[in-house]
Amino acid sequence: MAVYELLEKLEIPYHRVDHGAAATVEDCHGVDEALGIHICKNLFLCNRQKTDFYLLMMPGLKKFKTKELSAQLGVARLSFAEAEYMEEFLDITPGSVSVMGLMNDKDHRVRLLIDQELLQDEFIGCHPCVNTSSLKVRMKDVLEKFLPYVEHDYTAVELVGE
Repeated sequence: MAVYELLEKLEIPYHRVDHGAAATVEDCHGVDEALGIHICKNLFLCNRQKTDFYLLMMPGLKKFKTKELSAQLGVARLSFAEAEYMEEFLDITPGSVSVMGLMNDKDHRVRLLIDQELLQDEFIGCHPCVNTSSLKVRMKDVLEKFLPYVEHDYTAVELVGE
């Protein structure tokens, strides 16, 4: 409910679809059709030392190559971060990862990365921190209203996925 309250407060319009648990992009095919967009893939990553954490937003159908992103960030090795960090920093559980979780990252432990291709889209699809609902939100509102309010910047990355 906190996500919906924040979106209302920031005057960010959204379209909501409730559905069964959808923890993967593959689970979201019916949701994509209902929202008229593709749900983006959200990956929670960390460096080898588990000192730097990243939330990567990328097109749902694009393949993720760790090596490709590691090179752009100048990080020796990226891996998927454990659920305990996701819960501690974003207050969300695996399968519910979303940019909306940054509202809970008060200590700014998570760095947001957005694939350049996704930045070109008018709308994004994401979970409101639970995987039984999905939202369609304007990318512009995420970048210009939501992120400034939660005091997070983003880094654009270019992923080929091949």
